[in-house]
Amino acid sequence: MRGIIPCPSHYNTTKIRTLRYHHYMKFSLEHTDSQSNARAGKITTAHGEIKTPIFMPVGTCGSVKGVHFSELHEQVKAQIILGNTYHLYLRPGLDTLRKAGGLHKFNGWDRPILTDSGGFQVFSLTGIRKLREEGCEFRSHIDGSKHIFTPENVMDTERIIGADIMMAFDECAPGDADFNYAKNSMQMTHRWLDRCIKRFNETEPLYGYEQTLFPIVQGCKYPELRRESAKYIADKGADGNAIGGLAVGEPTEIMYEMIEVVNEILPTDKPRYLMGVGTPQNILEAIERGVDMFDCVMPTRNGRNAMLFTYQGTMNMKNKKWENDFTPIDPDGCEVDIIYTKAYLHHLFKAQELLAMQIASIHNLAFYLRLVTDAREHIIKGDFVQWKKNVIENLGRRV
Repeated sequence: MRGIIPCPSHYNTTKIRTLRYHHYMKFSLEHTDSQSNARAGKITTAHGEIKTPIFMPVGTCGSVKGVHFSELHEQVKAQIILGNTYHLYLRPGLDTLRKAGGLHKFNGWDRPILTDSGGFQVFSLTGIRKLREEGCEFRSHIDGSKHIFTPENVMDTERIIGADIMMAFDECAPGDADFNYAKNSMQMTHRWLDRCIKRFNETEPLYGYEQTLFPIVQGCKYPELRRESAKYIADKGADGNAIGGLAVGEPTEIMYEMIEVVNEILPTDKPRYLMGVGTPQNILEAIERGVDMFDCVMPTRNGRNAMLFTYQGTMNMKNKKWENDFTPIDPDGCEVDIIYTKAYLHHLFKAQELLAMQIASIHNLAFYLRLVTDAREHIIKGDFVQWKKNVIENLGRRV
């Protein structure tokens, strides 16, 4: 298999490593749906509580593109955001982040943060990366400089960033990978996980509050690999577990099947995080299958391209049909949805005004948060399945 070499003796991980925890992050399961695997819960971190199911806006470089934190607080009602290890490591760099006192102090966000390990970003750099047992050598997309990520230095980097939830360093295999590639990749991800856990256990938080580490289930589209990986990850006893390597080109039916296969094995008393997913329909389907946490660039990326998500379906705000529509963007939405009209937002996009992208990003993020909050309320109420059935068809249509 190209790029992955057998495990050398000095990386021997035969001794199973588990996380040495005082369980600073707590998860309480408040309600489980009687007609599905949907759950409502609460995560408690050093920077506050997170009510699940939850959507986490992506703040790749320490900012959610085009959205002030005041808007994330008051309009989007975000409870936790993401930072990305790869991007923050390159810019502003670890020296600056360490001097600032971590990402919370650097950017002023006072609620929980989760950092992705950079594994997916490095996976995206195919052609300018070399994968081997030690780690992944890659060239910066900014200036072409050469770097290496190892499980150890990624843990150190995530300590410096100081997120409440750190992700293990993994390899994300392509969605169309053959069985042997997927198996070798998964086994290396497991060996890397053991090294992540060892380093995590050997190091202390830098800023006076506790951090926790989530491992990641891999295994591509192969049920037997997903089962093997889920079992390996469940045995680590982490505070939460993630499902990675989905929404990378496989059909949605396979994604839903893999979620079911994995969630049969992952412990029910720990939060489950589906990485990088997805559309509003994907999120509701995954909630029904027992997922608690989500992130995706779709609301902001699509928003910047004039696509708005609503309960009635998706709207392309560049379409001429909105030119003289003076009704609110979304009468049930957040403040910007009610203040601004469809005609005005259409005009801003046609004029290529920056405000267009900002309004659309705030709207979409607020809608995603409203979607998971509504799902939570219906799980607690006991009619989640019926509610989902009523709304899911409209979510995918074009208005």
